[in-house]
Amino acid sequence: MTTDQVVLEADAPLDLRLSESELEATADHLASFIADTVEAAGAEGAVLGLSGGIDSTTVAYLAAEALGPENVHGLVMPSVANTEDNMSDAEWVAQELGLEYDVVEIQPIAETFFDAFPEAADDRTAAGNVYVRTRAVLNYFVANHEGKVVLGTGNRSEALTGYFTKYGDQAVDCNPIGNLYKQQVRQLAAHLGAPERLVTKTPSAEMWTGQTDEEEMGLDYDTLDAVLALHVDGPLSVAATVRQLDVTEDQIERVVELYEGSAHKRSMPPAPEPLHR
Repeated sequence: MTTDQVVLEADAPLDLRLSESELEATADHLASFIADTVEAAGAEGAVLGLSGGIDSTTVAYLAAEALGPENVHGLVMPSVANTEDNMSDAEWVAQELGLEYDVVEIQPIAETFFDAFPEAADDRTAAGNVYVRTRAVLNYFVANHEGKVVLGTGNRSEALTGYFTKYGDQAVDCNPIGNLYKQQVRQLAAHLGAPERLVTKTPSAEMWTGQTDEEEMGLDYDTLDAVLALHVDGPLSVAATVRQLDVTEDQIERVVELYEGSAHKRSMPPAPEPLHR
């Protein structure tokens, strides 16, 4: 499998693939970013949550290259919503790269929240966010103890649409792949040596059983990336984007809705202007 084969479906609306030279330069740039972030913090290395998905896998490969595998601590943190295959893939990544890693079952921790406020326990989204925020606390618990920084695994597609848990999976010290669209993350992962089964795996935050990213967002990632690149990040109008991509206005409106509705997630918590200066 080449990197040209892994990014786009045959009918993808926009080709965002990086060239081989761009991939090499991107890998070097992101690895340097990780190393510089750790050095600037005076840290001993990095802590990284491993989910078995392509985003955390890509960051793990970059971190191992940047810091040396002995300085990266992976945490595999399953709940009842996580599939056995994904957790096995997460452990495989750590073992393949030679990372120190621990498996921490977070279900008992989450259950303490559900027991403390049982009326919210059946709220699927609220409960799913408890799992994500529990992982963030554990990442920092280990990082603080070991003098390390926490590496995020969020990509640009998720950041622009708010497809992350506030004070959860974006509660990190840096986001090495934060400016790459999902298509480009897949391609970079293949370039770094990740196996095809991980590169092409159906993305899922696994906030609840059977959840998938694309079903929840109502768009496949190739379409989402294309609309973000040309309309949200780019200069094209709705009409021009429809013509360029052969997508519908409804699809564009859905992306804009996700982008505008999640603006609060990309900003510091607001405070009122002072009455007196």
